[in-house]
Amino acid sequence: MRKRTIPRWRAEATPLLGLCGASLVMALLMTVAMLGLVFSYGLGLFWQKRIVHFQLRDGSRWLGEVWSRETVQDPTTGRPVRRIALHHGNRDLWGTAFRWIDEADVVRQEYPPDAVRIERLAWGPAFGQPRRVWAGDRPLIDPVDVRDPVWQELFASVHQDRRVLQDVEGQIDAVNDRLERVRRRELRLRHRSVSDPSAWAALQAEKARWEGVYGILALRRAALMERLQQYVLEVAIADGTALRIPLAQIVTVIPANRMSLGERIRLYAQRYWALITENPREANTEGGIFPAIFGTVSMVLIMSLAVVPVGVMTALYLREYARQSWLTRVIRIAVNNLAAVPSIVYGVFGMGFFIYTIGTAIDQTFYPWMAPTPVFGTGGLLWASLTLALLTVPVVIVATEEALLAIQPEIRHGARALGATQWQTVRHVILPAATPGVLTGLILAIARATGEVAPLMLTGVVKLAPDLPIDDRFPFIHLERKFMHLGFHIYDVGFQSPNVDAAQPMVYNTTLLLLVIVVVLNLTAIHLRNRVRRLYHQGAL
Repeated sequence: MRKRTIPRWRAEATPLLGLCGASLVMALLMTVAMLGLVFSYGLGLFWQKRIVHFQLRDGSRWLGEVWSRETVQDPTTGRPVRRIALHHGNRDLWGTAFRWIDEADVVRQEYPPDAVRIERLAWGPAFGQPRRVWAGDRPLIDPVDVRDPVWQELFASVHQDRRVLQDVEGQIDAVNDRLERVRRRELRLRHRSVSDPSAWAALQAEKARWEGVYGILALRRAALMERLQQYVLEVAIADGTALRIPLAQIVTVIPANRMSLGERIRLYAQRYWALITENPREANTEGGIFPAIFGTVSMVLIMSLAVVPVGVMTALYLREYARQSWLTRVIRIAVNNLAAVPSIVYGVFGMGFFIYTIGTAIDQTFYPWMAPTPVFGTGGLLWASLTLALLTVPVVIVATEEALLAIQPEIRHGARALGATQWQTVRHVILPAATPGVLTGLILAIARATGEVAPLMLTGVVKLAPDLPIDDRFPFIHLERKFMHLGFHIYDVGFQSPNVDAAQPMVYNTTLLLLVIVVVLNLTAIHLRNRVRRLYHQGAL
């Protein structure tokens, strides 16, 4: 019988290898494209552009920054038309901060040397040409040159007063916190039916003392606000209309058309530093995202502290102690299926179990005098972290079981032959050898939990939470507080913002920071895993 010859390309599976390689290249290209898009937009949108002045055929004039250019098809003639997206700001005047301008309608284009971009606490940036500064009803500086030392000294003085005002408002918040504690103590005494006159007298004396402090701080705040509101900057916008902006509302004034390359680089670095360290403003579209960064990292750390012990103990029981029967096989199938459950289902469960059941029980047991105001019976950092721990615990269980399975049986037998008990073997031999696998599961859990948004929307994340879960007020750690999250911040700014176009820098840069945080957390876990592997000379996974 003639022997059948198999072609070489089939024996070596050359087409399949080519298909696998093409799939790998496609996956890498998609990843690089995504990262390139995020990095190019994120790193480029904070660069200060020149301010351009357009005069159009219809006689209108517009001043602002060229955001982008594109070619579209004219619906009437069918011809391609080049148009410009102009960021003209001044949303308080026109209701929108962007305008499309056809290049064919531009009669004149110039870059006024005295044009400035004014960053404000409200209504977004304003573009114009400064004219004068008013102190009440009299002109104080006329004309205004933002590079003149007189203007810079006045502006620095106003900024100093505003920082003092912020400090006073911080002290007022601390006093309000003290008064809230006094109120809670009153509620507690009333709930316990305490009739001791000395206790009530001491409480009323403390309350009167803090109310006196509050009155002094309120007077100081009023005086500072009155002094700040007297200075007003008059700016001429593109059509010549005078726009009056209180100096107290101005964050910075940027003479974009007179900046050197070094000044632009310094401004670029300052904007990124402000993004990382400051609180958001203007519906989260401007300012910084420090509360969101802090909330994201805090949530991931608390989630990690909760998910690792539960996942490891479950995997240890299933692999080292439980009898390998049909029941353990069903449990493993259930665990694997839990990893595929949509995250919003975990959010609903966390809301119903943690908040409405456990949180309400805690309030009824330890805070009955606060009723009907909930303390733990509402969304907060603790419940959101525990919900994500439930979401990611199947990943840790599976990774830990695989690590335990990879340990050679001879190691267990050798430990038991030397007289070690089951627990001693697990504690001193099995767990150290499986630690790299546990850390692998933690890495996967962090990667998934950091970007989840849907469960957090039901269990504690909010649009704005300037009060951090950790501060200098007793008990210093407030896990019951609501918090901000980078993923939800991206969703809120990108889709719920009243000015979506102006929010693009915040969306892309927040996305960039979220990627950086995920990479940093994963690299930290990978570094720990590699150190453990070198320590025990054995890789679990």
